[in-house]
Amino acid sequence: MAEAQSRSGFGALVVLWLMPLFFCSNLVIGRSAVPTVEPFTLAFLRWFCAFAILVPIAGTGLRQHAGLIRAQWKLLLLMAFLAMWICGGLVYVALRHTTASNATLIYTSSPVFILLLEWAFRGRAIRMRETIGIVLALAGITLIVVKGSLATLASMRFNPGDLLILGASVSWAVYSVLSRRDELKPLPNAVTFASVAGIGAVLLAPFAAAEVAATGHFPATLAQWQSIGGLALVSSVLAFLSFQFGIRAKGPAVTGIFMYLMPPYGVLLSVVFLGETLEGYHGAGFALILGGLVLATAPIEALRARFAARA
Repeated sequence: MAEAQSRSGFGALVVLWLMPLFFCSNLVIGRSAVPTVEPFTLAFLRWFCAFAILVPIAGTGLRQHAGLIRAQWKLLLLMAFLAMWICGGLVYVALRHTTASNATLIYTSSPVFILLLEWAFRGRAIRMRETIGIVLALAGITLIVVKGSLATLASMRFNPGDLLILGASVSWAVYSVLSRRDELKPLPNAVTFASVAGIGAVLLAPFAAAEVAATGHFPATLAQWQSIGGLALVSSVLAFLSFQFGIRAKGPAVTGIFMYLMPPYGVLLSVVFLGETLEGYHGAGFALILGGLVLATAPIEALRARFAARA
């Protein structure tokens, strides 16, 4: 029994390590789409395609749990608004007014908000080692974003787009905590996500239609649709399913902390696919982030109890 639980725990950790890789693929895959596709149009197509991918996977579950989905439609609507409208369309709008560096630094504050919400509404204690781990991870992220230069940090300027990104990071934290509500526990992960994705696409549709009517722009090239397909499959379906799994397996706080891996993963993807150069400050930032992640999430108390039982 203990061995089975150990394997299950290891599997959950593997998913959590892969999860931020799926999320940060948005920075690489989306780079080719954002300049040529309007923000809400891109968000709508991303989530409509994601829902289409999920229907064959979750279709039976959607029918079986239709009653519960209807009963919890208000909660699912709120989650869709937070994750697809704010963290989808509104983030793409924000990226037209701020830099990727500012957005990365601000958006990775969401794990802190998750911990605070868990503490405020669920009474979850915040341990000292979690606090130290978060500080180390944020220091590593900052080091990567400012490229190891204090002058770059001092020269950073924040604008209205940054405020939108900050709002999105809070929105993501609220979504993360809501995902663990008792009312949704009977729903399988794929069913919950498919429901939220479908509702999100509906919420985004009128805004996408308004953009198309105002600009006359709609994706027409193969490259644009390849980018949208990649966003739907990797940055949406794989990313959110692994996130939902992590929340149920380890809780929102621990799952959120793994999001600190997004900046180093993003750098590695840029090196591999975009030909960017790996610098010394990247290594230092990675070390701080991984050290903070291990300190904040390692099951030290469980290991102590296991060793005490064997002694």
